[in-house]
Amino acid sequence: MLALFLSRRVLARPSVAAMPKRKSSTRTNNPVDYAGDESPLTDLDVDEPPKKKRQRRDKDTEPVVYDIPPVERKHTNFTGRLGYACLNTLLRASKPDPIFCSRTCRLDTLRKNGLDFAKDLGKQNARDLCKLIEWNEENDIRFLRVSSEMFPFASHAEWGYSLEYAAEELKAAGDLAKRLGHRLTTHPGQFTQLGSPREAVVTASVRELDYHCQMMRHMGLDQDSVIVIHMGGVYGDKPTTLARFKENYTTKLTEEMKARLVLENDEMCYNVEDLLPVCNELNIPIVFDYHHDWIYPSPLGPPSVLIPLINETWHRKGIRPKQHLSSPRPGAETVMEKRAHAGRCERIPEECVGEVDLMVEAKDKEQAVLMLYRMYELYPVKWENLRPESEPKPFVRSAARKARDVAAAEEEEDDDGGGGGAAAGEQGEEEKEKEGEKGAARKKTKKKTRTSARTNHKEKAEKVRVRVDAETLDEEEPSTGPVVPPLPSRRKRKKAEVLAGDASGSTSSLLPASGATASIPIPTHTSTAAVDTSPTHPTQTPYAPSRRNRKKAQPSTRAVEPEPESEEVMMMDQEDEVGPVDGAEPGSVRGEEREEVVRDVVPARVGG
Repeated sequence: MLALFLSRRVLARPSVAAMPKRKSSTRTNNPVDYAGDESPLTDLDVDEPPKKKRQRRDKDTEPVVYDIPPVERKHTNFTGRLGYACLNTLLRASKPDPIFCSRTCRLDTLRKNGLDFAKDLGKQNARDLCKLIEWNEENDIRFLRVSSEMFPFASHAEWGYSLEYAAEELKAAGDLAKRLGHRLTTHPGQFTQLGSPREAVVTASVRELDYHCQMMRHMGLDQDSVIVIHMGGVYGDKPTTLARFKENYTTKLTEEMKARLVLENDEMCYNVEDLLPVCNELNIPIVFDYHHDWIYPSPLGPPSVLIPLINETWHRKGIRPKQHLSSPRPGAETVMEKRAHAGRCERIPEECVGEVDLMVEAKDKEQAVLMLYRMYELYPVKWENLRPESEPKPFVRSAARKARDVAAAEEEEDDDGGGGGAAAGEQGEEEKEKEGEKGAARKKTKKKTRTSARTNHKEKAEKVRVRVDAETLDEEEPSTGPVVPPLPSRRKRKKAEVLAGDASGSTSSLLPASGATASIPIPTHTSTAAVDTSPTHPTQTPYAPSRRNRKKAQPSTRAVEPEPESEEVMMMDQEDEVGPVDGAEPGSVRGEEREEVVRDVVPARVGG
């Protein structure tokens, strides 16, 4: 039977040759016949059109055209070198590999990746310094300020390291600069202050100076490669700060540091008159900054009087004089706004004559130098390296500042006797009123002290208590007979004792005698009318607050400290002023990956 069953199973299976072949790769609309039956899914099989390949858009091969406006031709007796600070905007925007010397990182990255990460950045910065010097030589710029961010965290108290590992790269950059006759200087940040009263700041300043000396030592630079710093803050007593600087200079600096250190007049604390006695005593050269002297002039006289005195401090040490030039950003009104540097400089000062090197501290870096080259025809320029000047950014001023400006304009019109400012005056008054209302609202919000918060909390609790009492009165039914109150809990009895003692000055017990009913009076209500809650009511026991509530009810003797007046934090200006870490502004350079053509806006170009 088993053999017969298996034979029937084999005969029942259709042969493979008899089965229709299924198309595997291409689907068609023709149904496939499976043993004479049509598949219900056959109608869904349709031809799929071949996918179109995405075609890449051709890059725009048209050159980017920069319209370079003409400049006004001027004359100068300046015969020195013009330079710029730290960064070249064209090289920084070059693709695919930007060229700059200020690659840095954060401490978190350093802790994660290790110290070798920062050292590798330093080596790459040193190699790019050679490329920067070569570009400067091709464009007749032979004066450069080396970035202080060349070696990240090299002067850090915990992560600091020696530059011996990059001696080869630094020597290559120094040999190139000496062979081409380029002058390299540095300018540490505004936190390098030898006159600070804090010992930690002075120690960090000495480490920073040592780091800069290491760079110049490995590059093999001569005495003209100076380190420029500011005197720093006043700290409430200028003579004491100057004396502290002199002590730290003589006792904590090495001879190498003293040989390279120079001081610059600033725009807030120390002018030339303040620095000249100290520099003559310690034999320190002074870097004269025209912009800073314009903001904070010296009583000794104009630049024509100061520069001969300053040059003597350089000649005594056999160092070529160095000066700084910058212009305030257009639209500056206050002292703080005038400190901001403009993108270009419109002239070389008349007092800047002879063999002196002038550092141009402008936002446009090398473009500001090339513009002065064109103005004074100092050197021919390569037109493919020129870029137009971008529009200056407007100053952001508050509504209160605008209202004050309107009021000042009204006062000027009133002084001049003008009668056309009535509408402007009304508008200014409205703006001042609106600003005053906003200020009052902000002031009211800020001055919500702990006392007022406590008062609000008490008022809220009192409202809740009154609401609960009112609901209780509504729910109670009128009483027609004497009410025998239940025995209160131990906690309530204790509160009643404390309250009675506080009210009468005695500690007589209000508890009932043993076996007697409770004698604590409670209010009896015969109607829904309001109940007299005064202390003299014969059937009303005053509310017994808890210890915490009694403590809160006591008047606070804590004096509320007044809010400190907002004062503007003023820091010394760091002259690099590069904005971002790398100093490049996105709108200053465009389309470097295409061929570039620079043209003059005038049909006939004269000179370079």
